[in-house]
Amino acid sequence: MNRELKRVSAAILIMFVALMCSTTTITVFQVDNLRADGRNVRTLYDSYSAERGPILVAGTPIAESKPVDDEYKYQRVYTEPELYAPITGYFTLNQGTTGIEGALNDYLSGTANDQFLAQVNAILTGQSPKGATVALTIDPDVQKAAWDALGSHSGAVVALDPQTGAILAMVSKPSYDPNKLASHTTADVISAYDQLLADPANPLFNRAISGNLYHPGSVFKLIVASAAIDSGRFTPDSAFPNPATLQLPLSTFKITNSDNGKCGPGDTATIATALRLSCNIPFAELGAALGQDELRSYAQRFGFGQDLGIPMAVTPSTIPDSLDAPQLMLSSFGQANVSVTPLQIAMVSAAIANGGTIMKPTLIRSILAPNLSVIQPFQSTVLNTPISKQTASTLTEMMVNNVNNGAASNGRIDGVKVGGKTGTAENGKDEPFTLWFTGFAPADNPRIAVAVVVEDSTSFGNAVAAPIARQVMEAVLNK
Repeated sequence: MNRELKRVSAAILIMFVALMCSTTTITVFQVDNLRADGRNVRTLYDSYSAERGPILVAGTPIAESKPVDDEYKYQRVYTEPELYAPITGYFTLNQGTTGIEGALNDYLSGTANDQFLAQVNAILTGQSPKGATVALTIDPDVQKAAWDALGSHSGAVVALDPQTGAILAMVSKPSYDPNKLASHTTADVISAYDQLLADPANPLFNRAISGNLYHPGSVFKLIVASAAIDSGRFTPDSAFPNPATLQLPLSTFKITNSDNGKCGPGDTATIATALRLSCNIPFAELGAALGQDELRSYAQRFGFGQDLGIPMAVTPSTIPDSLDAPQLMLSSFGQANVSVTPLQIAMVSAAIANGGTIMKPTLIRSILAPNLSVIQPFQSTVLNTPISKQTASTLTEMMVNNVNNGAASNGRIDGVKVGGKTGTAENGKDEPFTLWFTGFAPADNPRIAVAVVVEDSTSFGNAVAAPIARQVMEAVLNK
């Protein structure tokens, strides 16, 4: 009998320990996951019952909560909604959260672990709970300049401070009005959300960091040139055969330069000339000589394949794990299966501008408690150093020549040295092009690095994307 009682007691003890472990795991170790789970209705209602913190640009709210006379107590209101929607995202009853609203929901709702003592103090003093304030790095003048310059084009603009990683502008078009998703009437929210989902222009995509990624075209030549020179195997004066057409190996397909002619007058073309005139054939030959492992390694150093939060998640740019001979040559001038975000291309220019070092991009200037104490200050963090300072200096000189005497001439700004590179990426036979410009200014002390992408055009990067980038750079330089 005693033996049976011992067995039962042992079984009960084991079950008790298992229950204690599971409840501890749920209440302690899984609390952040449970809080972030969109199915957690209690968290949703708590978020609305508290005064959600504002999102600020240069001290002015672009998203804030205002009192309303219903069961939710507060409603989210967005100022200049389409201008900032890709950044703020939306905060909605039943369609989730996106953008800063989603990435920093715990701070904005006052439920972050950093705010625990503030929550306790609010309970003890009987104060109404409030969320933290999120101040962004966005410069409103640069943001507006990027928005206006992009005009009616579909595409995106990203501007960075290359020395700190602060994102000065992030524009994506077409955009949308998040106020329509902040309604407290569920039917209205679902109707507005369904309309946005059904829109073939995909306004909910933040084209700057996600959505359908783009072929980079000739802006990818910056990575190829950087890899070649930084490897020590090539210099800007390294020369390659200069035919007007080149048949790809293992293929009947022939590639040409943009004007269907040779890359300059000689029988050979240097890397510097090929970059200045944006020639495809010499870069295809350079990529083949460099090799896929070296090319992929440098792309990864610049950030390809890396998970990045700004704090929103950024879709990683990609270069295939394995490239056959024709794919390698096509990839070397930004075609084949290379795909990128505009943020990634801005990071490439920022790295060259910053002496070979990429600073981690961020939208967060600071996070402030309701009493204005700093919960999280601005954090300038080195992400990687893909190339040496000498290589960066060499690439800077080459990019300045692109603008002064080459295919990026519409990036010129009077009295300012500008480094730049254009791109006109093909998307398939008889399909419109994707147009690019990326660069920085002033080249001798860069204050801004920028990337511009324009979708579905029949023109060229220098004609369309470069003037947009120029206006964005001028908005910084004129301050």
